[in-house]
Amino acid sequence: MEHNASNNLVNVNGKELFVTLYQPYKNRPTLVFLHDSLGCITLWRDFPMKLGKLTNCNVMVYDREGYGKSQSFSNPERDNFYLEKEAAILNYLLDELNITDALLFGHSDGGSIALLTASNYPSKIKGVITEGAHVFVEYVTLKGINEAIEAYHNTDLVARLKKYHGENTEAMFWAWAKTWNTEAFRSWNIESFLSKIKCPCLIMQGEDDEYGTLFQVESIVNQVNGTSEKLILPKVKHNPHKEAPELVLKACQEFITKIG
Repeated sequence: MEHNASNNLVNVNGKELFVTLYQPYKNRPTLVFLHDSLGCITLWRDFPMKLGKLTNCNVMVYDREGYGKSQSFSNPERDNFYLEKEAAILNYLLDELNITDALLFGHSDGGSIALLTASNYPSKIKGVITEGAHVFVEYVTLKGINEAIEAYHNTDLVARLKKYHGENTEAMFWAWAKTWNTEAFRSWNIESFLSKIKCPCLIMQGEDDEYGTLFQVESIVNQVNGTSEKLILPKVKHNPHKEAPELVLKACQEFITKIG
């Protein structure tokens, strides 16, 4: 992150969330980055700052509860509504930071949270960009999660995650892996929220995404009520901003320029 960005723990309804803020541009939107199920601020690397500078936008990145440098889970047990709860927490965080013109960039789980936030709290949201977002459960998603579980048991994945999540690692990993594998979660579906999204949306996905099919993209672009664009990236998997950063930056810059 930029050396003059601020790093703070912010209290949001009793939860201490680690937040990085970079706000050099007056009267410009704030790009808000929402990480994936195993992500955190550090794992975004320099992508948020690059996009912020390309678009003259301010930047806010944060670790969700139980991730990175934020406080550990107050309760690691999740239900089918946990992503809606995360959208509510984001709404409170935007209030706390006086951000009223957010451009949400969400990856995977973060993309689902971005969509839910735009649906439930539209007044603060100027636009939504997602990559690898989910709106329902698919077999390929569960296959990808179970492969991650196998890697957690049999490779150095634990050590690699601990570099970024420290003592949060065990609870963080299993909160994700166990929840998505429960019988109850098979019925999880947030398509009913999509019609309430009226801001512009850019929906991206790697053609070879190991956690979701292109039916996810089609469902989103066909059901939101704002203008929507899709970008399918050939030979790219679940991390487009890492696997094809220049293509993603260019697409996002063009999308944000159109919004103004």
